[in-house]
Amino acid sequence: MAGKSLKKSSTPGVNIWQLVEEVPKGCSTPDFVQRPIALALQEGKTATFRAVVCGEPRPRVRWHCSKGDLSSSSKYQVSSSTGSREHVLQISKLTGEDTDVYRCTAVNAYGEATCSARLTVIEVGFRKNRKRPKEPQEDFRKELVDFRKMLKKRDPPPAPKKKVDMEQVWQLLMTADRKDYEQICLKYGIVDFRWMLRRLQRMSKEREEKLAPYLNTIANLRHVRVNKEGIATFGLELDLKSPESKIYLYKDGKMVPCGFDNQTKHCLRRLGKHYQFQIQDLQPEDAGIYQVRVEDAHVFSTELEASAIPPRVVVPLADVRCEEQGDAVFECTLSNPCPSAAWRFQHQPLHLSDKYELFVSPDGRTHRLLVRGVRFSDMGLYSLGTKLHASSAWLVVEAGKDKSLLTADADHQRQAQEAGRDGGSDAYGRKRDATLSPRSRRKPGTGGFSEDARGPAGHFSQGLADTEVECGEAAVLSCTLTRNLGPGAWFKDGVKLSAQDGVVFEQDGLAHRLVITQADGTRAGRYSFAAGGQQSEATLTVHDPPVITPDVAAQLREPLVVKAGKPVTMKVPFQSCLPVQATWRKDGEEVAGGSGRGAQVAVGDGFTRLCLPSASRQDRGQYGVTLRSKGGSTQAELTLQVLDKPQPPQGPLEVQDGHGAGVHLRWRPPKDDGGRALQHYEVERRQAGRSAWLKVGEPRSDSTTFTDAHTEQGKKYAYRVRAVTAEGPGEALESEEVLVAPEARPGPPPPPSILSASSQGVTLSWTAPRGPGSAHILGYLIEKRKKGSNTWVAVNQDPVPEKKWTVGDLRQGWQYEFRVTAVAPSGRGEPGPPSEAVFARDPMRPPGPVRDLQVTDTSHTSITLSWAQPDTQDGDEPQGYMVELRASTSLKWSPCHAGTVQGTTYTAKGLRPRESYLLRVTAVNDGGPGQPTALGSAVEAAPASVRPKFRTDAGMKDLLTVRAGDTVRVPIYFEATPIPEVTWLKDGLPLPKRSVVTVKDGLTQLLVPSASLDDSGVYTVVLRSLRGEEATYSFRLRVTARPRAPGPIVLREGTLGSVAIEWEPSPDEAEAGAAPLHYAVLMRTSAHAPWCPAAERLHNCRFTLVGVLPGHEYHFRVVAKNELGASEPSDTRQPWVVPRQPPDKVAARAPSYREPDLSQKPRFLVGLRPHLLPLGSECCMTCAVQGQPRPHVSWFKNDQSLANHPAAYTTDVMGVCSLVIPSVSATDGGQYKAVAENTLGQAVSTATLIVVEPSDEPRRTLEWPCPAPQPPDDRGSLKLHSSHHTRLGSPSKGVEDAGHAQSLRGRRARGKLLQGGVEASGKTQRKQAFRLPALS
Repeated sequence: MAGKSLKKSSTPGVNIWQLVEEVPKGCSTPDFVQRPIALALQEGKTATFRAVVCGEPRPRVRWHCSKGDLSSSSKYQVSSSTGSREHVLQISKLTGEDTDVYRCTAVNAYGEATCSARLTVIEVGFRKNRKRPKEPQEDFRKELVDFRKMLKKRDPPPAPKKKVDMEQVWQLLMTADRKDYEQICLKYGIVDFRWMLRRLQRMSKEREEKLAPYLNTIANLRHVRVNKEGIATFGLELDLKSPESKIYLYKDGKMVPCGFDNQTKHCLRRLGKHYQFQIQDLQPEDAGIYQVRVEDAHVFSTELEASAIPPRVVVPLADVRCEEQGDAVFECTLSNPCPSAAWRFQHQPLHLSDKYELFVSPDGRTHRLLVRGVRFSDMGLYSLGTKLHASSAWLVVEAGKDKSLLTADADHQRQAQEAGRDGGSDAYGRKRDATLSPRSRRKPGTGGFSEDARGPAGHFSQGLADTEVECGEAAVLSCTLTRNLGPGAWFKDGVKLSAQDGVVFEQDGLAHRLVITQADGTRAGRYSFAAGGQQSEATLTVHDPPVITPDVAAQLREPLVVKAGKPVTMKVPFQSCLPVQATWRKDGEEVAGGSGRGAQVAVGDGFTRLCLPSASRQDRGQYGVTLRSKGGSTQAELTLQVLDKPQPPQGPLEVQDGHGAGVHLRWRPPKDDGGRALQHYEVERRQAGRSAWLKVGEPRSDSTTFTDAHTEQGKKYAYRVRAVTAEGPGEALESEEVLVAPEARPGPPPPPSILSASSQGVTLSWTAPRGPGSAHILGYLIEKRKKGSNTWVAVNQDPVPEKKWTVGDLRQGWQYEFRVTAVAPSGRGEPGPPSEAVFARDPMRPPGPVRDLQVTDTSHTSITLSWAQPDTQDGDEPQGYMVELRASTSLKWSPCHAGTVQGTTYTAKGLRPRESYLLRVTAVNDGGPGQPTALGSAVEAAPASVRPKFRTDAGMKDLLTVRAGDTVRVPIYFEATPIPEVTWLKDGLPLPKRSVVTVKDGLTQLLVPSASLDDSGVYTVVLRSLRGEEATYSFRLRVTARPRAPGPIVLREGTLGSVAIEWEPSPDEAEAGAAPLHYAVLMRTSAHAPWCPAAERLHNCRFTLVGVLPGHEYHFRVVAKNELGASEPSDTRQPWVVPRQPPDKVAARAPSYREPDLSQKPRFLVGLRPHLLPLGSECCMTCAVQGQPRPHVSWFKNDQSLANHPAAYTTDVMGVCSLVIPSVSATDGGQYKAVAENTLGQAVSTATLIVVEPSDEPRRTLEWPCPAPQPPDDRGSLKLHSSHHTRLGSPSKGVEDAGHAQSLRGRRARGKLLQGGVEASGKTQRKQAFRLPALS
């Protein structure tokens, strides 16, 4: 730093500047015993920096970052303990924007010490892709160096390829120009052009067939183009067959929403047959293939190239402040690469030189300009321009810092140093800090000394400081002497000042001040104060606010008038030597300018403008702009008027049929007249079923009603009204279709009411009819007829206007009916329905009281009454009855019905359950009601009591038999009112807990989830009413199971040729309650013969079999049976055999015959097969061998016997031999051999076992030829059984099951051997392919 001497610190990374030439004894400059360390923390955490400071006097510690001083922010907590030298900075809730270099500064009267520590915030999720805040200058320089290396050594990363549907490419070729075929094919890799043309020809025919139902013609295909405003447009002309057909827009195969105004990104505009699509606010992701479809048929495809989208400014340039001879860096980020982007200075192109260096990021989006060795001539406006957009910023060059040192008083010097570090405000009013990078530093403030402003040490404790003020503000220049040097003098630009120059001189001890009450441009200059031969100098700078010239202000007072839909640019020129910030407002609210399609706010060199892409009526109003700079601010206002067609009149459009007077229309004026006065309205009419609109009138602008008198009755019309101004007619307000009805006659009046009747006449009254034609009634005509007659006789000739009339001229005792007809100007209407028949006689006497009133039925909500007619005399017969009731707690009678009851019974419904009511009945006739008859006592609304009883039918049984383990469900139906108490008993005792009983709506049910033998017994259901009446029902439940096997069988010899079989009874026979059972005896004559029944349904344990033949074996089996099934059998252990007895003195000659020779040496019917198995699986080698005597089979592996092999075992069932290895290992592979031997010879069969390591390859089926087995000869039989199914069971079981295998007996025809998937034929030997058996 200038004016300070650097001093070395004992702590690395600490810089110390000594502010005085000599530090007094006992004092010291500040220093850091412990400096803060760099931190790297995850966002959301709390960062803590600690610093231990020493120095005498005790230094003052402040914390800074690139954003400024942190002491006043609520996010940052600065603390230090009293008496402790430790100072702590805490930053809570870290975000990515907190990544920065934080500096700690310790200052006392004799020096200043600084150190820094970096904080890195690790972001997660999408936030880690956000743009980082600007780094300090030294970090940025390092970034530039690394950036240069990357430009030299690294190629730009390839952009990710977008996956394209080739079907969309073919649709694009269908509607593309022929000159573009080659470009599209090269882009998407289509190389066979002849094949491409043939396919397009075929697709063209298919396309015509799909479009035929929707289109007549397609013409004028215009592919996508991007205009100067950055809007992409494409269109075509369509002749639709149906106006109801819908048009859709697709992008890359996905439908995109498409609006019909400028408020949406994708817009469709239609003018006749011309359809134009617009894509606004283009982004890089808008590139792709766009398709237009009518319903589901493809019509047109076009492609928006990414290179055609103009780049936009994403991160604009920012104003840069830099000291003289420093380096300034401008950076701007675009939305997509733009090789043609150009830098300009003061609107002139910049050329590459040693002074200017340009950098572009690998993705081509970030552009940087480095200005080296900045001088005052480089100050101005720098801009980066693309095709349609540009961004500009100011470069402000500040004077370098002073290098001399002048201080004596420690307190004044400390204030001066702190004031110099605090800094001021930039052009945007944001607080800046003096420790920022050189491009962001401002001009030193109060307390900074220039080299010329310093005198010899000891004369000025505080010299003059350069001062900047706004025009019109007060300026104060002050300095302080170390001692009294006599009178001093003030100078401006070398000219001595006096009080006549409009300045004020003040002196307070050793402090001298020059006060300028109102600074302007003439006050700016170089001021100095001289005393005792020494002087101090400083510069006063007066900043002028932006100026708007009077002629411009006069032009702004004139309203700006534009038409809707046109772009609007409001430009305000101004004059300013400093950077200016412009803020636009509309009707008091700030206008937010952005890069989208809305309002655009720009500030250029000497002007600011507000651009509206498309003006609308909502944009009209009062606009204001505020221009701010360091010199102050100024404002300007202007009025924008937007003219447009008027809005439609306010609805609804009321349409009324005038019934001969025409059709009346009524509407309200439009809310917005478009900025022009209304001239008139246009009223149009369209007849239903037609499309043409006919103009029927032009009402004045002050009239909102119209009557169309030229309509035809019986037809429907629709109307629309639009307002007309000088801008033309606006949109129309349309009505629904209305029917102009023919002139209607009045409808029929309701039946007249009889007010009174006597022998002199009958008085009638009626009401007016309703409906069309009944609005203007002139009067009524009355007619009468005798009941039973069809002839109506007119009562009056002229219509009577009243709705009441007394008819005379009636015969006494006759019964008459009357009707009324309405008369209107349109004519006479239809007659109304007749009235009730009435007698022309004097009133009758009321009837007498009813007789025998009684209650016949009740329920929870109703009571039914019956009665007899009253006694009649002198014609007082009743014409009806009226039933009334009241609650027992009320005194008011209420009718139960409307009108009268004609019969002599009635049911009063809707009563409250269990509530008591009193009822009465009154007879009624024309003479009025008679004397009522009431019940003697209150009746309760409750059903009549029904004695409990069971509903028995043929389906109910007294005995139920179920199988043990089944679910038992027994429903019992009953009748009782009210619901009685239901009790279930089993053998006279309560049911066990596992039995469930339910009762609901006359049904009780017993449920036993799983019946057991203990559940057998007699079940009883008891119904008990509230009065103590009971009903019972009982049934027996028997739970049975299959009986257990009988005991051992004992055979005893009976008479000659008979045997007695006895056995022990089944244990179930002795149990009480068990189901009755019987026995069955079965017999067979050999061990392998089927069992045949010998006796059935035996109820004792003894049976005698007769007809036993000597020399035969008899096997017996006994089973117990009941209705649920049979038990397990009980078999004899030894067969019964009757020895043969030689005949007494009978000589018989035995026939001579020769026993057949069945001897045969061994041979293999099915040989061994090779096996290829994975490691750890089961191996089963099987073969079938035949021979007589039965051969013995031995197994060998590699000529080694497997008789005692621990991991393998063998089986031999009826000639089917198997070798089983449960889990093969690598050592089990080799040559296996089966040797079959008998007395006649031997046979050998070999096979190979290959064990392979398991792999991911799929299993393959190995096939090879093998000889077909020979069929057995005529003398033998072959019984086979698969060892795959018997090796896990007992040998005896396998032998028994083998007896049921298919037997091949002496057939020379072919047979089948179903073992291992092999089919053998008895014909000549042949080679057959077979598969390895699947391992279970």
